[in-house]
Amino acid sequence: MKKENFMEVTFKALSINEGFARICVAGFCVQLNPSIDEIGDIKTAVSEAVTNCVVHAYPKGNGTITMRCEIVGDTIKISVKDKGIGIKDIDKAREPFFTTKPDEERSGMGFSVMESFMDKVDVERNPDQGLTVTMYKQIGSNKALQVENA
Repeated sequence: MKKENFMEVTFKALSINEGFARICVAGFCVQLNPSIDEIGDIKTAVSEAVTNCVVHAYPKGNGTITMRCEIVGDTIKISVKDKGIGIKDIDKAREPFFTTKPDEERSGMGFSVMESFMDKVDVERNPDQGLTVTMYKQIGSNKALQVENA
């Protein structure tokens, strides 16, 4: 039977809400029976996406973030959307070590981290304002390999 489900939550763009987003996505993913490593990967990627919104989308500290999680089959799709200032050059921003805030000890690795922990990452400008980062991860793709190597 094909699984289909979704949830959506909107919260204030505050760094303290990064932990809230991590817990929400982890709780929602449980229905796919992910491994501890898979949950860790997803939580790390969500942390990076939410932190990017807090730090870059709303430099004056006023805004919201909407996170939507969808399950289709064995894949989780997570969209993190802001209505902030956007990114002038998305391709440049996705390059490792690129940062618009070098004076704030930012490493410029947010998108690289998301890409390393998820199967696919898309970044799009919203029609109105801001960005949406959409990340995909297939759950259980390594379970057969883990069992064979045990």
